[in-house]
Amino acid sequence: MTVSPPIKATAAVQGKLDKLGLHTVADLLLHLPLRYQDETRLYPIAHAPQGQAVLVEGEVIDTNVQYRPRRTLVCRVEDGSGEMTLRFLNFYPSQIKQLSAGKRVRLFGEMRYGFLGMEMVHPQYRMVHEGDAVAEALTPIYPTTAGLSQAALRKLVLAALSAGDLADTLPDDVTQALNLPGFAESIAYLHQPPPDAPLELLAERTHPAWQRLKFDELLAQQLSMSLHYRRRRAQSAAAMPSQHKLTKALLESLPFPLTRAQQRAGRELAGDLACPHPMQRLLQGDVGSGKTVVAALAALQAIENGFQAAIMAPTEILAEQHFLKLSGWLAPLGLRVVWLAAGLPKKDKLAALEAIAAGTAHLAVGTHALFQDQVEFHNLGLAIIDEQHRFGVHQRLALRKKGAQPHQLMMSATPIPRTLSMSYYADLDVSVIDELPPGRTPIVTKLVGDSRRDEVVARVREACLKGRQIYWVCPLIEESETLQLKTATETFEALSAIFPELKVGLVHGRLNARDKAAAMEAFKSGATHLLVATTVIEVGVDVPNASLMVIEHAERFGLSQLHQLRGRVGRGTASSACILLYQTPLSETARARLKIIYENSDGFEIARHDLLLRGPGEFLGARQSGVPMLKIADIEQDMNLLETARQVAAKLIAERPDVAERHLQRWLAGAEQFLKV
Repeated sequence: MTVSPPIKATAAVQGKLDKLGLHTVADLLLHLPLRYQDETRLYPIAHAPQGQAVLVEGEVIDTNVQYRPRRTLVCRVEDGSGEMTLRFLNFYPSQIKQLSAGKRVRLFGEMRYGFLGMEMVHPQYRMVHEGDAVAEALTPIYPTTAGLSQAALRKLVLAALSAGDLADTLPDDVTQALNLPGFAESIAYLHQPPPDAPLELLAERTHPAWQRLKFDELLAQQLSMSLHYRRRRAQSAAAMPSQHKLTKALLESLPFPLTRAQQRAGRELAGDLACPHPMQRLLQGDVGSGKTVVAALAALQAIENGFQAAIMAPTEILAEQHFLKLSGWLAPLGLRVVWLAAGLPKKDKLAALEAIAAGTAHLAVGTHALFQDQVEFHNLGLAIIDEQHRFGVHQRLALRKKGAQPHQLMMSATPIPRTLSMSYYADLDVSVIDELPPGRTPIVTKLVGDSRRDEVVARVREACLKGRQIYWVCPLIEESETLQLKTATETFEALSAIFPELKVGLVHGRLNARDKAAAMEAFKSGATHLLVATTVIEVGVDVPNASLMVIEHAERFGLSQLHQLRGRVGRGTASSACILLYQTPLSETARARLKIIYENSDGFEIARHDLLLRGPGEFLGARQSGVPMLKIADIEQDMNLLETARQVAAKLIAERPDVAERHLQRWLAGAEQFLKV
């Protein structure tokens, strides 16, 4: 397949096309309609059906501007069968002349019965001569941008259909086995459906032509991810077989046994590290499932083979929690764990940098500071990235570049739905910790309207007097004119006044590292009864005595955040609750989110609902850089096609790599869009 030629357009038009990602003729062919209009049938005005968009034609007999109840352009049109009124609430002065008496006009819009008889409000129109032919195909409506009309886009697409390469990239045996129509046939049908085309099937994207294009797109994504996976496994990395020394010592020192899911994940990581190619594994598990200890075992396997390990977390609070926990586990084994963050005093930072460079630091824990230029590892063998979706592709790559070819482990407490792991994460090996350690108490979730705030305050006082600790979470630090939300500082002051007998603390992202650490330590030690916080406590914070959480303006939080925050309680033996304090009126989306979080405690089920609500683009966050994003297929609706595409991709790569390459060239424009990290 040859490289597709550029679009022939003026510089101004090409600028608009660039905004849509349309650079070549092939791009235009794959720029498919959002919907269709039926302009193939011309109705007499008197017999046009009401309540649906129809095409009519007639002569303008009168046009004037009326000023009651508001300035409106009103036209009367007749065609011999009857008359109708056109109303334009927003119009240009040129339209008055354009629609002057005697002009013949063809109109497309919804016909309805108004005060003066049949009328259309803001119809599409164009000037015609009597006897002009109607369209021979349904009219496509394309995604576009300001300044690029539908007519201009249609003209460009028609030219592409004549000049573009429509040769099939899939062999006949594949399309026949899957009962899929040809590529050229499908493209032509979707850009120019015949008058009798089933509009419902086109609208629902279940027509065979849509199915073919969806399959092709899913296949291209699967091919790209599979090829990246194979290319990575062809690279060399240090093999780190398990020595069963440090790992065994840690397991014997822990006050708890690993769950079966933790043991399984640990074996999978150990097997990867023992291989002579770079591990790239995603370890996912629900809040509190025990991912950190599994990561610690992987770090120890690297260390006992003479390498250093690094753990990077997105926030200082989470990174410091990891540092304290891992130091407690590893220091008794004679290992040195160092802590590196932007807010460290200069003396401490220099000491950490020297230990990392000299190799006397076995494990480095930190934030983005770990991949800054001044950080040099002596022998980095394993890079662990927690909450990997919070880091961009280049940030993850920067940490990997600190070693020759280190193994990489990514962790996420935001469970990834199966459909996402099969598509957007198909280039990774995935381990799942799908059970919680024994003894975790169920968390009761309550939805409470803001009008019942006094009841919540009473519940908080009662819990504190019984010796329990409470989180009170707020969404913003400072007052915003656009979002009139309760702020953390305002709430801290209000609660301090309401509870003079209690010690109230405050932690948020703008505190310096020392103050943040002091606030958290006071809460962990029990000196603080009630901690007012922003979402900096979303992950990693572990205070077993905290048994109640109040989330202010819960309707403003995403599902993943609500689930993560809720997981900060229920870590001890006391019964725990999470109160979602919301303000009315609720939007439909907010109502749906609160209903899901109230009815579900399983992170994977919550993530599945989240994917349905938000779509993969938002769900993936920074990972989407470099991943072939889907424009046509829907991974939830087209699960059966995704399964088939996976199987066909594996077969083509193994048996017909030339076909795979040709297919990728069409759909990914020959670009190396395979993930690097």
